[in-house]
Amino acid sequence: MDYRLRTATPADETWQLAIYASTRADELAMTGWPAAQCEAFVQQQHRAQQQHYARHFPRSVCQLILVGDDVAGRLWVDERGDRLHVLDIALLPAWRGQGLGTRCLQALAAEAEAGDRAIGIQVEIHNPARRLYERLGFLPEGEPQGLYQAMLRPTPQAEECLP
Repeated sequence: MDYRLRTATPADETWQLAIYASTRADELAMTGWPAAQCEAFVQQQHRAQQQHYARHFPRSVCQLILVGDDVAGRLWVDERGDRLHVLDIALLPAWRGQGLGTRCLQALAAEAEAGDRAIGIQVEIHNPARRLYERLGFLPEGEPQGLYQAMLRPTPQAEECLP
């Protein structure tokens, strides 16, 4: 499946919200909240995430993942000198499980390697995506912090030094 990345713009806000909402759907289904309350919660959390990323990662770039003309998800990356840090990678449900996320991360890994940089990501400890990251060479970085584990895909040179 071929894909391309396009920098998200303010005109993509509806897509951004839909992608974010899809990542919270299972969690919200367990709340028993009315649909309007779930929608208000997702909108508030989405705005908070956008503001947090803008404030704390001002050089980060959010890109939509496109398959043909269809929006499939987003990849949000912060460049940090010696590493690329994935703030978020999320696919809409219809695009999950088809290897698209793997291909996006493999392309990011190739970009990182070309610049002799590592890739970092933070993942919920019990998130099934952690297995994908491990298959792609990400290793735990330090101890878990609450529900999250920082992971790092080292540069090829650094991998040579690992036991």
